[in-house]
Amino acid sequence: MSACSTKEVYKPKVVGDDWEKYASLPEEIVDVSSNIALLEDRSVLSTEKHIEVEIPESQRVISKSKEWIISAAIDGNMTLTSINDKTLQEHFDLKKTVASANVEGNNLAVLFADNEMALYNIESKAALFKEQGSSASVADSRVVPPLFMKGLVLYATLDGKVVIVNIEQKKRLRTVIVSSEDTFNNIIYADVFDNKIIAATPYKLLSMSQKEIRAKYEVRNLAFGKELIYITTKQGELVSLTSDLQVESKIKFPFAHFLGMVALDDKLYILEKEGYMIVVDAKSFDYSVHEVDLDDGFIFIGDKLFYVSDEKILIE
Repeated sequence: MSACSTKEVYKPKVVGDDWEKYASLPEEIVDVSSNIALLEDRSVLSTEKHIEVEIPESQRVISKSKEWIISAAIDGNMTLTSINDKTLQEHFDLKKTVASANVEGNNLAVLFADNEMALYNIESKAALFKEQGSSASVADSRVVPPLFMKGLVLYATLDGKVVIVNIEQKKRLRTVIVSSEDTFNNIIYADVFDNKIIAATPYKLLSMSQKEIRAKYEVRNLAFGKELIYITTKQGELVSLTSDLQVESKIKFPFAHFLGMVALDDKLYILEKEGYMIVVDAKSFDYSVHEVDLDDGFIFIGDKLFYVSDEKILIE
C-alpha cells in the first residue's frame, strides 16, 4: 500500500516581469525579534538601517528603542547598547528570561517570558513597578515591546491582553483583553493609529479609544497606511480596515502564505512563500504578481524593503 498527500499552494493565474530589485547584506541574519534582527557578525538591522554595534555572543536581540539596542541572555543578563555612542552600555541582571523590552528616557519597561511586567529606573537600576501576569503556555514568536505613550506604558502581554501602567503613579490603570485563546495568544502587533490603540493577536484585532472594538481575524501581517489599516490573514486574504475596524476592501489569494507586508506610498508589497511579490494598489486593490528570488532563512521586514537570509529584496 502507498499513500501520498499534497498541500495546496498559491499559484497566480498571471505573473508579470520577474522582480529585479535586490542587494546583498554584509552577513546572514541569525536571529530576529519584532523590530530588530541580528547578523552573524553580531551587528544588527533595524527597520530603517544596518547598525554597527556588537551584541555579546551569549545574548540575543530583544528590541530597539530610539536610543538603545536591547539584548539579553536566557538567564536575564541584559545589555542596553547606545546607538549613538557604541561604548556606552547599561547592564541589568534580571535573573530570568526576557520576552520583550523598551526604553524611554530613564525608564526601562520589561515583559518577562513568564508574563511578568516590570518597570525599572535605568540610572538607579531600581524596580519601580512589578506585576505578574497570567501564565501563557505557548506563545507566537512575534512578541511586541512595551509601548510608551504620554506618561503611560502599554504592556502587550503573552496571554492576549494590553495592560496600561501609569509611570508616575507606578500602578496599573487598566487591563484590556484582545483575545482569550489558550495557546499562541500573545499580542503580535501594537501601535497607535488615528489616536487609537490598535493591537492584534493571531486571532483578533482590537481598536481602543473611548470604546473597545474587536474583530475576528487570523492575522499574519499588519501594516498602517495613510488612512487605513491593512492586514493579511492565514486564509490568504488581504483586508483594508478603518481605525474602527470597518472593512473597506477585501481580496483573497487562494492558498497564499504571506511572509511579510510593507505599505509604502499608495502601494502594498506582500511577500509570498512560494516566491512571489504581490504589488497591490492600496486604494483600488488592483494588483500584479512577480516572481522573486526567495532563499530559506530568517525574514525581517524593513520600512522600505524585505531582508531574507543574507539578501535585501528592495522596493524602491
